Amino acid sequence: MKIGLVQLNSTADKAANLAQAEELVARVAVEKADLVLLPENFNHRGTDEENAAAAEPIPGPSSEWARKLACDLGVFVHLGSLIEQRGERRFNTSLVFDRMGDEVARYSKIHLFDVKLPDGTLYYESEAVSPGDQAVTFACEELTFGMVICYDLRFPELFRALVDRGAQAFLVPAAFTVPTGISHWEPLLRARAIENGCYVAACGQWGPSAVGKPTYGHSMVVEPWGVVQTQCREGVGSLTADLDLEYLQSVRRRMPVLKHRRRDLFV
Repeated sequence: MKIGLVQLNSTADKAANLAQAEELVARVAVEKADLVLLPENFNHRGTDEENAAAAEPIPGPSSEWARKLACDLGVFVHLGSLIEQRGERRFNTSLVFDRMGDEVARYSKIHLFDVKLPDGTLYYESEAVSPGDQAVTFACEELTFGMVICYDLRFPELFRALVDRGAQAFLVPAAFTVPTGISHWEPLLRARAIENGCYVAACGQWGPSAVGKPTYGHSMVVEPWGVVQTQCREGVGSLTADLDLEYLQSVRRRMPVLKHRRRDLFV
């Protein structure tokens, strides 16, 4: 099967974000992508206060946009993530729609980024959104995909849980900042691919942000041996890559780490 990634520089202008995303999703659909992945907060990216004001219920305008696009183009659409309003609480939530526009998966970010940076800046994602509590997979064509969002990438136990649910590929919408992106983005993606014998498709926000911390971009697909298959690097853009189930199975035969796990010692 073929996957398409759409790298954006989303802003607080929701209409402009959706228009740009639609143009690029259509581009990779023409290239015969079966599934299209967008970045974290694809529809709106501002301050925490602006994001809260722009939060939507599901179904809502942005999720219905993705549903219609999937149906119109005949592709699976993973909308990256949006800030979901669920009662009195908000969540950072991913949705996947199939070729008919039916919702096939929903995942809310489990690990939230609460940190005091060296310059004294405080960032508490938990003050903006609540954490999810479910590991989620779904099927597309011949592959089973596991869902994570951004900071989740640093927690290998989540990826193991997804493999235990049958995942053969991971989808990682993100908005890594430039400093952490330069040092950690590719090594973490390659590590998750190698240790699980899985494809990793990671789609990042790129460029300036409302909070003054530019995002790294460099959306990429990593194959199960840990080699970067293709990469967007800088700017708004898109890419496509083939995911080969037979190759994945051959990697797992050559390096059978999943069979050698000591479940009797480690939960």
